[in-house]
Amino acid sequence: MTSIHRDGGPVPPPDSFNMAAHVLGRAGQLADKTALAIVSPARATRWRYGALAQAVEGIAAGLMESGLQPGDRLLMRLGNEVEFPLAYLGAIWAGIVPIPASAALTVPEISRIAAETRPAAIIAAPDISLPEGSDVPVLPALALREMETCPPAPPAMGDPNRPAYIVYTSGTSGQPRGVVHAHRAIWARQMMWRDWYDLHEDDRLLHAGAFNWTFTLGTGLMDPWAIGATALIPADGVSPAQLPLLLRRHDATLFAAAPGVYRQMLREHPALDLPKLRHGLAAGERLPDATRKAWHAATGRVVHEALGMSEVSTYLSGSPGRPAPEGTSGYPQRGRRLAVLDGDGAPVARGTPGTLAVHRSDPGLMLEYLDAPGDTAARYRGEWFVTGDTVVMAADGAISFLGRDDDMMNAGGYRVSPLEVEAVLATHPDISEIACAEIEVKADTRVIGAFYTSAVPLDAQALEIFAAERLARYKCPRIFTRLPTLPRAGNGKIDRKSLRRAPPA
Repeated sequence: MTSIHRDGGPVPPPDSFNMAAHVLGRAGQLADKTALAIVSPARATRWRYGALAQAVEGIAAGLMESGLQPGDRLLMRLGNEVEFPLAYLGAIWAGIVPIPASAALTVPEISRIAAETRPAAIIAAPDISLPEGSDVPVLPALALREMETCPPAPPAMGDPNRPAYIVYTSGTSGQPRGVVHAHRAIWARQMMWRDWYDLHEDDRLLHAGAFNWTFTLGTGLMDPWAIGATALIPADGVSPAQLPLLLRRHDATLFAAAPGVYRQMLREHPALDLPKLRHGLAAGERLPDATRKAWHAATGRVVHEALGMSEVSTYLSGSPGRPAPEGTSGYPQRGRRLAVLDGDGAPVARGTPGTLAVHRSDPGLMLEYLDAPGDTAARYRGEWFVTGDTVVMAADGAISFLGRDDDMMNAGGYRVSPLEVEAVLATHPDISEIACAEIEVKADTRVIGAFYTSAVPLDAQALEIFAAERLARYKCPRIFTRLPTLPRAGNGKIDRKSLRRAPPA
């Protein structure tokens, strides 16, 4: 039997479709229900569905009154605040294409993104980096508050395959790439509701991430709202140690976080009493078996993991209805078509390692890499989009993750290219050669490490400052190690596997 999983397919979205209108499709029926609570140990701020929809529709009208038109791009420079999802949905409601970008990006990083995406406007909060030398109009974040009260605008309906939003992901080329997604991408997420979340209208889902993280936007907000559930988001400044209190106090039935958050919570709370919690959800990086088992021992609850990427979102997961067998990431979500391919793009036999691929018909698959048709075409092998994950499919369809085909690093759920970090550090005047790799500093804890050669030893703190001025914090190496020479393979390329095995400095 070949490593192909076919399970029908999802019902296609309507011919006339708007992603934001789909997300808020239940708002009229649930006008008085709490859609969102921003929670902290001291207080909770609540938004009802009616007020949420009114704000989104008003922002859509306000953005158009400011001169933006359907198809224009809006660069988002907002922090961890509710205005982030409101502006995101408001733009999509109006047919404007938002570009959500991390507030942690430095001026050089956001300048490059602005140059590539050519936005018609920027919506910005104070103290968030802006493109250097840009003449693009900047709308202050405070203007969103005024827009929320504008007379509502109807949603811009249209082809579900037209662009809806652009996100940035690190690529193997060494530079982050814009990923263009269609309105239909939200439609595909319904396959996760059943085969990862087990999500229902009466659920209360607490997501540990910030508003401006794509994992939070999708799993923590868009999906709960689309089904009519309640989203719980920690206020800015809430620590992982405080999350158990919030889970109990707000009767959370589902909890979503990157694996690192689970580890931090367990460090402070070896036993947890979470009576309303049904199960946890993890994504963004591989969930170590030790963390999974420790969480179950502490709570009596299971964590279900999902595997995905920015280009497709998640497509493979465990779920309450079909838990992942030990040592695997789970099963393809029903409606997905997945395959495990060899180097020539042919399906391998089950039980044989290969590269995981998603069928091009998947409604969650990106439209393209922005202005990069060559890079887009390179990801396809015939009818299959190649993910770059090395996996093996068992006889029953369960898939085990074996690693990446490339050298991508993972920093707290963000995929980071070593080439991007190396290109920045290579500009340091005293560094002769530089290489980066993800290294394990202790059991279940991995960080980005930088290995360099230089004429004299360099001060680690000075190197940290140099990196922080040029890279978002999550991309910065946590460890700097000076080596006599960098290890190389027989072909002369950097041997990153040797670096990953190197003991921490």
